[in-house]
Amino acid sequence: MRQRDQQTTGKDIELMQYPGFEKMVEPARPKAELWRLIAGLGIVAAVYLGLTRAFFSILQMLIQPDTFWSFAADVETGKTALGLLVLLLLMGAMGLGALVAAELVHQRRPFGLFGARDLFWRQFGRVILALSVLFFAIAILPPWPMSRDMNPGLPAGVWISLLPLTLCAILIQSGSEELLFRGYLQSQLAARFAHPLIWLTLPSALFALGHYAPAVYGSNAILVAIWAFVFGLATADLTMRAGTLGPAIALHLVNNTLAIAVISLQGDLSGLALYHLPFGPENEAAVRALLPLDLVAIGLAWLAARVAIRA
Repeated sequence: MRQRDQQTTGKDIELMQYPGFEKMVEPARPKAELWRLIAGLGIVAAVYLGLTRAFFSILQMLIQPDTFWSFAADVETGKTALGLLVLLLLMGAMGLGALVAAELVHQRRPFGLFGARDLFWRQFGRVILALSVLFFAIAILPPWPMSRDMNPGLPAGVWISLLPLTLCAILIQSGSEELLFRGYLQSQLAARFAHPLIWLTLPSALFALGHYAPAVYGSNAILVAIWAFVFGLATADLTMRAGTLGPAIALHLVNNTLAIAVISLQGDLSGLALYHLPFGPENEAAVRALLPLDLVAIGLAWLAARVAIRA
């Protein structure tokens, strides 16, 4: 009886009235053992580390040592346009690892992690449109007090010329994270455990752990991790309601585009921004004041996405 309570059946998800998510979870059920999930995460780590190290190893053989180490530092910090573009593109190895793990360990169709293809693109487009309207409306409201102190980032002409590549890179990065945490991890946990508390919160907690950076944010590191946990819950909820990754990737894409390509903090991950805030992560008081506004924006974006997909 205890084992039955822990494992998910089709009826469990039907009772939650999310038939779209049931279609994502159903292929995961035949091979939903926890040891397989652990092995799959190991494959994800191996693919990500293997590809990134291979990239830098090949690059090190092709260019001069001083140039290589300077470039590697740019990629690590994302303070230059080229360095940040490469950093974002390398995150694609994480999504590739999730696809490989799904096929090798669970014998799932890799691209089934995205959900039904036609529905995915329809929902993705609707949420992109809804969030664009939302954030445009926010942008034309009376400006934030700090708006007069914005610092210029990339020159406008350079920013525009790089924008298509920037958007592609952010899409790869945000899509890869959603593919791993929501498409793979959430659906595999839902195939094993009946209670949504497990498969909504555990991937979000791991997502938050990946954003815990005390060396960067100091005493705000735990608050930034909590912010990431809330963001993870929002995208996990959208995935559950939509039955595809379309809304989650759209929300992640818009959020990261605003934070990376439009207005960023100074310092790390600022290389592609049109504007910089008048402070960096080392200004703990300013960052702490900004986080509640970010949480409100996430809440509004989550609601707008739900309206867009009528869920």
